[in-house]
Amino acid sequence: MPSAFVTALESSGLKVLSGDSTPNHFPSDAQTLIRSAAVPDTDPQMLAAEAAGIPVMSYKHALGALTANNALAVAGTHGKTSTTWMLFEALGGLDRARSEVGLPMQGAGALVGGLHQGLNCNVVVPKEGAPIAVEACEYDRTFLELSPRGGIVTNLEPDHLDYYGSMQALEDAFARFADRIHPEGLLVLSSGAPEFLRDAAPCEVWSRGREYDVELHGEDRGHFLIRVVGPGWASGVVRLQVPGEFNVDNAGAAVALAVGLNARGDSPLDPQMVAEHAARGVARYQGTKRRFEHWGEVKGVKVVHDYAHHPTEVRVTLEAARRVFPGLPLHVFFQPHQASRTQRFLADFIESLRGADRVVVADVYGARHSIDGRAAGAEDLVAGLRRAGLDAEAGGGLKTSLGDTVQGLLDIQGPVALLVLGAGDIDSTHDDLTNQLALRRDS
Repeated sequence: MPSAFVTALESSGLKVLSGDSTPNHFPSDAQTLIRSAAVPDTDPQMLAAEAAGIPVMSYKHALGALTANNALAVAGTHGKTSTTWMLFEALGGLDRARSEVGLPMQGAGALVGGLHQGLNCNVVVPKEGAPIAVEACEYDRTFLELSPRGGIVTNLEPDHLDYYGSMQALEDAFARFADRIHPEGLLVLSSGAPEFLRDAAPCEVWSRGREYDVELHGEDRGHFLIRVVGPGWASGVVRLQVPGEFNVDNAGAAVALAVGLNARGDSPLDPQMVAEHAARGVARYQGTKRRFEHWGEVKGVKVVHDYAHHPTEVRVTLEAARRVFPGLPLHVFFQPHQASRTQRFLADFIESLRGADRVVVADVYGARHSIDGRAAGAEDLVAGLRRAGLDAEAGGGLKTSLGDTVQGLLDIQGPVALLVLGAGDIDSTHDDLTNQLALRRDS
């Protein structure tokens, strides 16, 4: 069954092909082939395009061309997807402010790596000349193809070092990203972003705790009430629909960028008015699929799925779950992503997962090669968790590890919270998990 996005493309008159990558599958009337970094030169369709003399463009170059100078780019190790959607919602709030004073709405767009829960898509086409909120991935230095009018950096931690080779090289890439922002634009640094980016940027820079800040005004089971304040403006107090203290950071940065960019030039909009509407826009954000996504409740088991695949992401997701489900046993079904990442962060994963009551670890999802021949598997992670005193086991493949996960839930009395974590294909277990949990006795 085609996705909502594919259906929308087809309804607009575009032909969408899916299936095996074979030479015969390559459309004969193609004018350009756009490839992702995951597609090798030896792919049959790549070879077919070469034989036919069809130009080949990398995804990152296509992204740069498509967004031109209208991009508002969100970069960082964690939180890019949620923050980009929050920025899109904040820009929607800006449009509502424009309409109140009789100005035409801009009609901002979005290009994001995760599906918006409410829109069920990951692309919103902007009106001509309107800004587009873009998730700016650092892998393959993709974000260096953008020429943003404004930007956000959420944080910067070691990751993708199989590609970069060193933390210094990763930091240099982020500095180059900051340098690409338009001189008349604005760079917003969230609380986890390094201050050296301030010196790298040719534009004005706002950092949380300096030029802007986010006030906490209460918490409701992991959902925070916040107020965003800046130079000469302050939003009202809004309740975020997405849980987790990390989303406080994300929301604040999105509001700050929307307000700060509007304040440039001769905008007739009062920054205070923009702040109010931008914050309300962010508060409308319902979440992204695979980002603390509620899969429902089955026989007393409250199931949440999250894309978390880095130790920091795992830790903050568990912390959020403890707040959302206070007092409940917390079980984790985890699929590590990439052998090299598992090896490099083995000790950190062990520390992050110690916040659970029970962990089942599936086999590592093999996205890329190991570093220098070193690789860690599920057994290594489980051995470390057991040494730390945690109830943990390695389940093997997804089907086996799912069965082990469910088995640990069947005889527990009362409600339980289950986190399904990982960036691989663990999301494919949804239906099987639901069916197996239905065998659990009523709680």
